[in-house]
Amino acid sequence: MPHVTLRRAAMLFVAATLAACAHQPEPAMSTSSSAGSTSSSGWHSLFDGKTLTGWHVYHQTGTPTNWAVVDGTIQRTGDGGDLVTDEKYGNFELALDWKIVPGGNSGIIYRVDDSGGETYETGPEMQILDDARHPDGQSPLTSAGSNFGLYPAPRGVVKPAGEWNSVRLVVNGNHVEHWLNGVKVVEYELHSPDWNARVAASKFKAWPGYGMSPTGRIALQQHEAQVNFRNIRIRTLP
Repeated sequence: MPHVTLRRAAMLFVAATLAACAHQPEPAMSTSSSAGSTSSSGWHSLFDGKTLTGWHVYHQTGTPTNWAVVDGTIQRTGDGGDLVTDEKYGNFELALDWKIVPGGNSGIIYRVDDSGGETYETGPEMQILDDARHPDGQSPLTSAGSNFGLYPAPRGVVKPAGEWNSVRLVVNGNHVEHWLNGVKVVEYELHSPDWNARVAASKFKAWPGYGMSPTGRIALQQHEAQVNFRNIRIRTLP
């Protein structure tokens, strides 16, 4: 092969390698990162893989009885309240992995205010679900990745029960994005005319505080079945 061709091939290889690196996601903080630790890119660990430090059951104090650390994950172990962060967050990007058992149902609820009887009375939810077996999986409005009951998620993105799914939840002012396994599945604007109309036509109209708080806790929902979470991290947005 002529030297010019070899040189051109080498240059193309280097360019392709650099481009690939530029599109790779930022390294996730490991499950074993201590709760409260912060990476150079601004990610803050919410789970140290060993304890529930930084978390409590909604409207309760003391050690949670229906959540536990199992094999380096946070696991729902029985009936009780949702697990919420001690801290409150306004504008942020949340990343985590979740795994649900067959037929399971859960959710990630954000900007939860302490005024509600349940977390979902004030905080919007990103649905966690076994779409294939749970009845809610029959509707895109209540399937995995959806803004529960308001904005539908597309089919074919969630992984089957028993497999890990990766989430990014971006909340910046009124702008919200749900990312599931690297795909943006839902995008909406809180308090927009469309949002308000959807809320008014849903069960959430019964709770005046729904979606109204500019800051609040992040909740992991306990609902019917075992669910596991790992690699939970957050970074605040300006």
